Amino acid sequence: MQNNNYLFTSESVSEGHPDKVCDRISDMVVDSYLSKDPVSRVACETLATTNKVVLAGETRGPKIEKDELIAKIRNCIKDIGYDQDGFSWKTANIETYLHEQSTDIAMGVDSKDNKDEGAGDQGIMFGYACNETDELMPAPIHYSHKILRLMAEDRKSGNLKGIEPDSKSQVTMFYENEKPVKVTSVVISTQHSKDLNQEKVREAIIPYIKKSIPENFLTDLNPDEIYINPTGQFIIGGPDGDTGLTGRKIIVDTYGGAAPHGGGAFSGKDPTKVDRSAAYASRYLAKNIVAAGVSEKCLIQLAYAIGVSKPLSIFIKLANGDETKVEKVKKIIDENFNLSPRGIREMLKLNSPIYEVTSAYGHFGRKPTNNGQFTWEKTDKTELFKL
Repeated sequence: MQNNNYLFTSESVSEGHPDKVCDRISDMVVDSYLSKDPVSRVACETLATTNKVVLAGETRGPKIEKDELIAKIRNCIKDIGYDQDGFSWKTANIETYLHEQSTDIAMGVDSKDNKDEGAGDQGIMFGYACNETDELMPAPIHYSHKILRLMAEDRKSGNLKGIEPDSKSQVTMFYENEKPVKVTSVVISTQHSKDLNQEKVREAIIPYIKKSIPENFLTDLNPDEIYINPTGQFIIGGPDGDTGLTGRKIIVDTYGGAAPHGGGAFSGKDPTKVDRSAAYASRYLAKNIVAAGVSEKCLIQLAYAIGVSKPLSIFIKLANGDETKVEKVKKIIDENFNLSPRGIREMLKLNSPIYEVTSAYGHFGRKPTNNGQFTWEKTDKTELFKL
């Protein structure tokens, strides 16, 4: 028998986390190429360690000088907030090793002889939505992101003093009949200046829990279950404290473990890579299905083969009791959505420099902007799915 009462936990990491520094830089590279040529190809990886950044990967498109990229990398580090002895936007040693995309990959992906272009790689991608929050995201990951995002905003504005860029959050919620009803614990670890003791750190951070999580979820939260820097001081952090790499926070980037993940990272990849674009498309479909009231939850899987334009399979799972609607939903998708790589890019307008902002605080559950960012978060297809 299924247990409908349980605890579930999700974590987030801030833009100053070493891996997120790398995601930011890799997505900046994608945007830099797409801003010059919307059909550029980019697969970029970044490594960051003590006062050093290394860029590597494959590109096809306009020539961008190393000095221009290095200047943009420094701007990324500066905006995140790193000007420390162990990692500084001013003094970091930056090396770039980008080179031309493999002709073998290009041959399988390019369109030719009136044939639609194929997927940039094989793989499986998942999209998910649920009605636990207004953004149709699982509650634990949504609140974990929000805590760190609000901290970062105040840190950058000067309203949160003594707190440095590297931080992590974790929210545990009790589910009753599969619905989140209360928060049972919160963990926040944050880098801080040497001038702050742990009592002052706790005093500075506790308000962000209350700002981020609705009061009705916090009523029964025991103060002893709020863990702020549980190991003690956290002065050395960021890439000086731990090496960062692009693509290591894929669960943070998606649904906090509440839904499956296909395994592919997003950051550093142009939208011909279905790791990214098909994950966005599947979220778009799932979100519109839930927003239309078809089901309280929707999970969608898309599968692709390199060089093949159409999905090999589409899997749909709705909440218990809604299984009879799956075939109707599948028919609506088949008749109204072109899920080829090109179809996805045109539908969601993905060939634009819109990716740097996605690199921290989740790719999903965000607000679409007038600049074309987060188009996959729109709920403009709900009428199609009303059964």
